[in-house]
Amino acid sequence: MTEPRVLRRRDAEFPQLLAAIHDPPRELYLRGGGTPEQLSYPAVAIVGARACSGYGRSVARSLARELAAAGLLVVSGMARGIDGEAHRGALEGGGITCAVLGCGIDRDYPAAHAELARRICERGLLVSEYEPGVEPAPWRFPARNRIIAGLCHATVVVEARERSGALITADFALEEGREVLAVPGEITSALSGGTNALLRLGATPVTGAGDALEVFGLSPAQEVRTSVGSAAESLLRNLREVALTADELVRMTGIDPAQASGALVELELARLITLEDGVYRASV
Repeated sequence: MTEPRVLRRRDAEFPQLLAAIHDPPRELYLRGGGTPEQLSYPAVAIVGARACSGYGRSVARSLARELAAAGLLVVSGMARGIDGEAHRGALEGGGITCAVLGCGIDRDYPAAHAELARRICERGLLVSEYEPGVEPAPWRFPARNRIIAGLCHATVVVEARERSGALITADFALEEGREVLAVPGEITSALSGGTNALLRLGATPVTGAGDALEVFGLSPAQEVRTSVGSAAESLLRNLREVALTADELVRMTGIDPAQASGALVELELARLITLEDGVYRASV
């Protein structure tokens, strides 16, 4: 583990956006191979539920991948669910991501994300206002959310219940006059209660990475489309309409099950689809 560095508010490298919030941290502890200057890059927060749906995981990962590929710093909290997928997507996009912790900088929390923390640290940063040795506590996580929002020009909420911690991050962003965006969700799903409420209050709907990039005056990175076989193309066309299981795809397309299985693997390797809980979805 690399020795943590300390960035104080009086230091020239302290991010100006964060310094401008109502209650900025006196200092930040940094861990990882990234530089303090990265914290001043154009940044977007991607946050949401820990107990998210397969759809939410897929959207968070795809959005983060595209936003990072376009040059944005992706910031989140390294929690299970949406946060973790945001960091993974940014790494897949070849970009830089920053995780803001609600505990001491020497802790990988949750422990299940130790490998994710290691990958983030290769080129990016783990950040905390808490010195080494500070244990995670429930009240520290809402406090760290102000740092996530404070580092970013815009916050995207992917999935959130009506009392989700992700809405605290959105509230901090709104209080500081930052952009808040939300991914529309099913009206029958409790996981969409918070995001749909944000949309009613005027948050910008996110139907693709372009909606978030527009806030920064950016365009999506030029996508190099992977060539796939005819069977895979047929399956992909159907998945762009609706999420389906493998059996449903076979019935709809009439493709031989063995051929369909190979085509689905082909699409997954090309990152054109994702699989969660036995259901395939086209990547956003």
